[in-house]
Amino acid sequence: MKTKSFLIIVLITFCFSCKTIYSHNPIINPTTILQKNDSIDLKNWHFKDIILDTLPGISLNRAYDSILINKKGKEITVAVIDSEIDLSHEDLVNHIWENIDEISNNQIDDDKNGYIDDLHGWNFLGNKYNENTEFVNLEETRLLRKYKNYFKDNNISRLYQKDSLAYIDYINVETEFNNLVQYYNSKRKLHFVNDSLFPLSTQRVSSMFKGQKYDIKDIDSILTTSISRDKMIDLGFMRYSLKENLTKTYFEQQLEYYDNTLDKLVNVDFNDRQIQGDDEHDLSDTDYGNNLFGNKNKLDHGTQMGGLISNIGWKDEIKLMSLAISAYGDEHDKDIALAIRYAVDNGAKVINMSFYKERTLYPKWVLEAINYANSKDVLIITISGNEGFDLNETDKYPNDRLQSGAEVSDNFLVVGATGKFEDQNLKPEFSSFGSRDVDLFAPGTNISTIIPDNKYEENVSGTSCAAAITSGVAALIRSYYPDLTASQVKHILMDSGIEYTIPVATPTEENPDKMAPFNQLSKSGKVVNAYNALIMAERISNGN
Repeated sequence: MKTKSFLIIVLITFCFSCKTIYSHNPIINPTTILQKNDSIDLKNWHFKDIILDTLPGISLNRAYDSILINKKGKEITVAVIDSEIDLSHEDLVNHIWENIDEISNNQIDDDKNGYIDDLHGWNFLGNKYNENTEFVNLEETRLLRKYKNYFKDNNISRLYQKDSLAYIDYINVETEFNNLVQYYNSKRKLHFVNDSLFPLSTQRVSSMFKGQKYDIKDIDSILTTSISRDKMIDLGFMRYSLKENLTKTYFEQQLEYYDNTLDKLVNVDFNDRQIQGDDEHDLSDTDYGNNLFGNKNKLDHGTQMGGLISNIGWKDEIKLMSLAISAYGDEHDKDIALAIRYAVDNGAKVINMSFYKERTLYPKWVLEAINYANSKDVLIITISGNEGFDLNETDKYPNDRLQSGAEVSDNFLVVGATGKFEDQNLKPEFSSFGSRDVDLFAPGTNISTIIPDNKYEENVSGTSCAAAITSGVAALIRSYYPDLTASQVKHILMDSGIEYTIPVATPTEENPDKMAPFNQLSKSGKVVNAYNALIMAERISNGN
């Protein structure tokens, strides 16, 4: 069925600075939009504007060209609770927070905050001997270990009577855990086959071309001929490897990752706090961690997020505080809670948490930390997750919501990801959604950012990117309008966004073709927009 293509643009004029906040409520033929964008430069598309550029970005270029062009903002610290940040990256050296009350490397807690030589933040994954943890348990592993210790008696009837709700959860966790082990075993076997096949296929395909260099077109020319099944497998495997730029090193690293996953992430006997040496069940045991941020090559997520956040501040308005809690596996609730408190106590006004997990061991610790941040006027921004879940039907953590549904604070923002075109993929397949927990959306596909060792990545996707970009915009608001509270900034981001009603894919097992209007997938129904947000912030700041 063909549909007519048209835009509805509503301009709402305010009586200050001759600026307008605009809403955008399109019903557009996706084919038309894709053709319209063929000639558009997609680099840093997330900075662009739906009206000026026909790309559903955050209108950052427009904001700096008009609203911020002659303004100077206040320096704002954003705490990046993630894996560690490469503090020496050439794009970050002017954006790193410095604890001016701490003297570097004198082995003294000069500012008496409980952390020695914490010049740029704190690494909760390490110890005072400069060792850092790289792999940790999944939360299902920790819960299963806890339940196994709790239910030591094998008499099922007595176990059930002891604590029926906990026992039911124990069975559910054990099922989830066993499914995870089965999944990772299958992935490990697949990568073992690939790792073994790669050198053999490389050698056999090379002999087909008599040692001469070949490319995908050369492989395709053979695949169209009548060849044996074995040759077809080798050629197909090498074609895929060339297309994805995969090497022997890649397959070796993947095999090593799944070996470590089975040995550590889903192993109830693996003690993932051995390096820290603390009691993971005691929130008051804080004598662990270090000030080192040197694991640059493997855990690069924090650096990517730091690059996205700082890149929103074109005038060096944003400083980054590195708080490392994320390794391979799930973050500890203890580390999350302590990192939030550290950020609050050391001057961060925005906290970015681009991570999530599907279960939680100590939710109360995290909820209390979120509420503490709220009491100190600090905004926390986190992700909806990359599983494509409808969060109206399932939970993710961290969250500021109690089981009753009530929120403990008004400083917590959950962000989903959008794609770079205004079509049925505006919500990409991976982004979780839901009007109960997700507050708004932001660009999260094919984003350019940085990676450690002065390197760059042109094509990063995930709700992590969306949260980081939103954190950057929140920092801009707090920089130029510092009188606004965390709650006001949260609602400005939600209320000033661009609303899209275009149908997007929200498939379920029962209905794989299910579609829903984009504005029904979050509380606000909108995509963050820096231009609109700054105009609204100015209006509220001036009392209009």
